[in-house]
Amino acid sequence: MLSERPTMTPRQIEIVKQSFAKIMPFKDQAAELFYCRLFELDPSLRLMFKSDMTEQKQKLMVAIAMVVTNLEKMDGLLPSVRELGRRHKTYGVRNRHYDVVGAALLWTLEIGLGSSWDKELAEAWGNAYGRIAQAMIEGAESPEPERRPARQAAE
Repeated sequence: MLSERPTMTPRQIEIVKQSFAKIMPFKDQAAELFYCRLFELDPSLRLMFKSDMTEQKQKLMVAIAMVVTNLEKMDGLLPSVRELGRRHKTYGVRNRHYDVVGAALLWTLEIGLGSSWDKELAEAWGNAYGRIAQAMIEGAESPEPERRPARQAAE
């Protein structure tokens, strides 16, 4: 799933945005479905989260909305996404988890979009998620930036 992804086509960007707009009125239910499916696919992931998932579900939907909104400017978003991948590594996220998250996301979208979910939409969302996941993995695998003491940096 996470091989190198091509740039999304204008059509893919359009249908991802249109489909996400259909999900947004039900974002709380979508987030609930996502995490239920995620923990069903890999119960060990439940241990990475607090018992109250309310804030986490909100963060998920905000993050997806940010990505969807910026699909045309994905290259500008990738440095922040790589940093997010670095942070997620400190939470215990490993490369193998990205496939599970992708499967849970696509399943959630398929359930939420019902009959409008088709092969073209699945490919577009898979492409979008694949680019984000790949950037997060790159961030997690990159060495930590060297931190110099403030005084030395100012010289």
